[in-house]
Amino acid sequence: MESLALRILCPQWGFEHLDMEDFLDKVKKSGFDGIDTWVPPDRKGRVRLRRLLEEYDLTMVSQQYQAEGKNIKEFCKSFDYYLQLSAETNPLLINSHSGRDSFSLQDQLKVLDTAFMFEHKSNIAVAHETHRGRLAFSPGNAQQLFNKRKQMRITADLSHWVCVTESYLPYFESTLKQAIERTIHVHARVGHPQGPQVPDPRLPAWSESLNQFSTWWSRIIESHRNKGTSRLTFTTEFGPPPYMWTHKRNNAPVASQWELNLYIKSLLKEIAASSSI
Repeated sequence: MESLALRILCPQWGFEHLDMEDFLDKVKKSGFDGIDTWVPPDRKGRVRLRRLLEEYDLTMVSQQYQAEGKNIKEFCKSFDYYLQLSAETNPLLINSHSGRDSFSLQDQLKVLDTAFMFEHKSNIAVAHETHRGRLAFSPGNAQQLFNKRKQMRITADLSHWVCVTESYLPYFESTLKQAIERTIHVHARVGHPQGPQVPDPRLPAWSESLNQFSTWWSRIIESHRNKGTSRLTFTTEFGPPPYMWTHKRNNAPVASQWELNLYIKSLLKEIAASSSI
């Protein structure tokens, strides 16, 4: 069986104030394998980003979140445009905030089909994130899409499903199993039934949440090993305020976003190592 290469990426989210080269230098020195971010809106910025990624020997997952339109035809046209823009930095794959949860099932399928056509032309995979407000916002809605589109692949950000269902998904094991099989990218944030991000996963008070997410991440890694996948990407996606909790008196973050993402990076490596034994 071919060895699975786990690539752990750092989100630019929360560090937009840094110049891109300064950010990449920080990422490289901290032992990440690459970044997860949106592409610059200007071509000069995209060319520079691609050059810097090559110079620092870092990989990238690019994000599509911008698509919009007054009707489904306009939306799919916009969606295709931003997918093509996201491809300009030669990403490993595109993480997509696809569609809207308000779309009818038929319109949701049109969004997926737009992505499939893009994948066929570009040979770049699109991972539809299980994100609130998007097509796969809940296990129930995702299951309908899974039933209709066997080729649908996802970014597993299970913190959103935990938040939307207000549970650790005890009634959705069948859908969760399918989601794990369809996962090609992971946003490794720890959520809880009342929110998408715990304040600090290192604290004993949040051990139940951390253990549950660690188990899911282990299952995803093991699934890829069993399939003989050569590469799997994770993004340590603990975010800044308002995802990050803040102190009520001064609104300061309760923890360091950077330290939490370093902690999750180390944890993922431990999970990968233990699951290979």
